[in-house]
Amino acid sequence: MFLRAKIRKKDGKQHRYFSVVENRRVGPKKTAQRTVLYLGEINDNQENAWRNTLQVFDESRQQYTTLSLFSEDHEMPAEAAGMVQVRLSKIELRRPRAFGNCWLGCELWRQLQLEAFWREKLSRHVQRETVPWEKVLRLLVVNRLIDPGSEFRLHRHWFDQSAMAELLDADFAVAEKDRLYRCLDRILEHKQALFVHLRQRWQDLFAAQFDVLLYDLTSTYIEGEGAQIPKARYGYSRDQRFDCKQVVIALVITPEGFPLAYEVMEGNTSDRTTLRAFLDKIETSYGKAQRVWVMDRGIPTEATLTQMRTAEQKVFYLVGTPRSKIRQYQKKWLDLPWQKVRDAVEVKLFAEEGELYVLAKSEGRRAKERAMRRKKLARLLWKLRAMRRSGPRRDQLLLRLGAARKEAGSASRFVEVQVPREGEAVTRASFSFRVDKAKLKSAELQDGHYLLRSNLVEEDPAVLWERYIQLTQIEAAFKALKSEMGLRPIYHQLGHRVEAHIFVAFLAYCLLTTLKNRLQALAPGLTPKAVLEKLATIQMLDVHLPTTDGRYLILPRFTQPEPEQAILLHQLQLSLPLQPPPRIKPQANNFPREALRR
Repeated sequence: MFLRAKIRKKDGKQHRYFSVVENRRVGPKKTAQRTVLYLGEINDNQENAWRNTLQVFDESRQQYTTLSLFSEDHEMPAEAAGMVQVRLSKIELRRPRAFGNCWLGCELWRQLQLEAFWREKLSRHVQRETVPWEKVLRLLVVNRLIDPGSEFRLHRHWFDQSAMAELLDADFAVAEKDRLYRCLDRILEHKQALFVHLRQRWQDLFAAQFDVLLYDLTSTYIEGEGAQIPKARYGYSRDQRFDCKQVVIALVITPEGFPLAYEVMEGNTSDRTTLRAFLDKIETSYGKAQRVWVMDRGIPTEATLTQMRTAEQKVFYLVGTPRSKIRQYQKKWLDLPWQKVRDAVEVKLFAEEGELYVLAKSEGRRAKERAMRRKKLARLLWKLRAMRRSGPRRDQLLLRLGAARKEAGSASRFVEVQVPREGEAVTRASFSFRVDKAKLKSAELQDGHYLLRSNLVEEDPAVLWERYIQLTQIEAAFKALKSEMGLRPIYHQLGHRVEAHIFVAFLAYCLLTTLKNRLQALAPGLTPKAVLEKLATIQMLDVHLPTTDGRYLILPRFTQPEPEQAILLHQLQLSLPLQPPPRIKPQANNFPREALRR
């Protein structure tokens, strides 16, 4: 890198503009130059009317002052009050840190008007605080969006490696370890008010509709004993961590992915016991309306569905059913004609006791189910052959056989196994197995079929099927929360901190959802993660300019966006902010060489 000066004449006056330029090799004998930082004008003219001035924060006096800059190779005028000479030959670039992705996170925060919302909600906590709690929470959420980690990691490493100090207009006090944890203790009481606020913002920004709601549950496990977490229980783990306590999270989102509400429940909560309370919660918060609840099988009970059908204000639902229902109603749908709703997707319809049943057949789903079964079946048969070759003892054989069947899951029911009698040696004659081809063929006939039920008896079956497959949106939401937002695992060991950790991850997911929907409208084909990674290369640097009077002029400057980044910002209708104001401070004493001696 090197410093480049461009001289321009305007109205007979000479002006010099400086920028930091990088040489980049593009071939064996060719280099290209790229402007990294633009520093602006340093005065050459001696006339007061043409003298460039800038506001500088004087750290020794703790106040802003107006200075005119002159290069050391040009003589300053006699009336040199408020002027300073800088040594351009000793320019230094220090503290590179991420700027673009952090700025985008703060921009999404402002678009959702969360700055004003949290400033109002947390205002009663700021009487004795030097840093507004809204800024602390914004720091936690943007960190969770970009580089999720613990509060201690944010305090120790991430804050200094990011430009959040400039974006928040705050010093390191905003990232003090105890302040981060104390912020978590103050936000849970405003959860319901936040749901109402976000619903209105998404309606204003994207004209979001909330007449179709997707409902599902997941779990996330807790590292450690979890003795002081009342909701931590052992239960069915979606993460396959049955050795850890967990909490269950119920989530309601729209088909576009906008989260409407969530609830944290005890880790041993059964899915079937949650729906009724959530129906009441949504009605209490947003009033009664004609909403359609889309759920997977196993969530609603027959009693709950009956209540939804017979309520004074009917609640509509669309829910999957177990495979046993397909066999139960086989006589109903066997002779009905198939109706094509999409390429490789067909449906049959029949009514039963005030409900509409939709039997769907998907070629893609059939191929997927068969491939999964055959993979598990082939692995099970390979293990059985290995057991027969090794000839273990009978007790060891039974243990290995049980483990293999557990891994194979439902595919193990298609293999008939004959084990040796007690005391009998394991041989080819005493230990045999075979695939039940008749049972396998019967199961393959049902592959790709699934049965839906709804009390929307007059709805188009194609619309019902489209709504049901939108459940993949809530699965994607859980995946983003656990992986991209770092929701799993949880290391906190206090109940309210666990819920606050989930709350911060929820807020980060709201920023991600806002970005995703902006991209769908303005830059389709790009994912939020790709945009954050692309803008992360816009760095901020501190340009240190030594002055002739023994001080440092420090100019925090973010690098110029690359052409593809500029195009992206243009497509998203976003503009980078103004460069932060410079500051001037005394030069620190050099570290004494004597201190390095033993």
